Amino acid sequence: MQTFLQQIINALSLGSIYALLALGYSMVYGIIKLINFAHGDIYMLGAFTAYFVINIWHFNFMTALLAAMAISALSGVLIEYFAYRPLRKSPRIAVLITAIGVSFLLENGMSYLVGSNARSFPQVIAQVNYSMGGILISNIQILILGIALILMVLLQLIIKKTKMGRAMRAVSVDPDAAELVGINVNQTISFTFALGSALAGAAGILIGMYYNSIDPLMGMTPGIKAFVAAVLGGIGSVPGAAFGGFLIGILETLFQSVGLSAYKDAVVYLVLIIILLFLPAGIFGKNIKEKV
Repeated sequence: MQTFLQQIINALSLGSIYALLALGYSMVYGIIKLINFAHGDIYMLGAFTAYFVINIWHFNFMTALLAAMAISALSGVLIEYFAYRPLRKSPRIAVLITAIGVSFLLENGMSYLVGSNARSFPQVIAQVNYSMGGILISNIQILILGIALILMVLLQLIIKKTKMGRAMRAVSVDPDAAELVGINVNQTISFTFALGSALAGAAGILIGMYYNSIDPLMGMTPGIKAFVAAVLGGIGSVPGAAFGGFLIGILETLFQSVGLSAYKDAVVYLVLIIILLFLPAGIFGKNIKEKV
């Protein structure tokens, strides 16, 4: 039982990071029906932003977290403005290919600028382990889970309680009708990208602290897993994306704990196939019939 509880704690820490990433995928898809495959690389930019501001300017954790979120949000807005907005009326395949191209551009651009080797993330907070009934939990794990939950709650409050949140919900339902009632659709979409990218930036610094290592290609696999989490929970659903992220984290950690770490990525993709076959709308998603 102690081993099981220990693995659940580890899974929640990892799952909270997947959840933050999945929220960005889900919000962007919900508002413009785009799978932003560059989202995982925004997460990488957040990690490197935190790395440099801590090493060069000696920022503390909270300041580095805000800096990572700000740079990631700005990057998301610029990507939407220059890469996706001109193609908004284009076929879906053109936008999808562009998203993949932006992903490669960010990865290779960062590799060119800083090198492709992995770097040790600075220990801005000294790790302290606590033992509770034979279960070890570190202050880093508590911090990761706490920050992730706070950001999720704030996101839900923004969506449900603010004017911009109402605009986001209106645009996701019918952008043309939203524009007719005076909502600035472009501004709303840019805000959605900024919000999702800021969450990815926060996930970047948290994963850097968790694994103590970052590199320019670090966003590829977590980005795909977060996409699986968003599909699992119901793409377009904010609570579903959060739930899916935690579920993927638990599934991956449990496979590692039973000695099948070599197959932890494969099982995530297997889950995606099963979900698409038997529950294509996801756990929290709704099947919507389109009229012809």
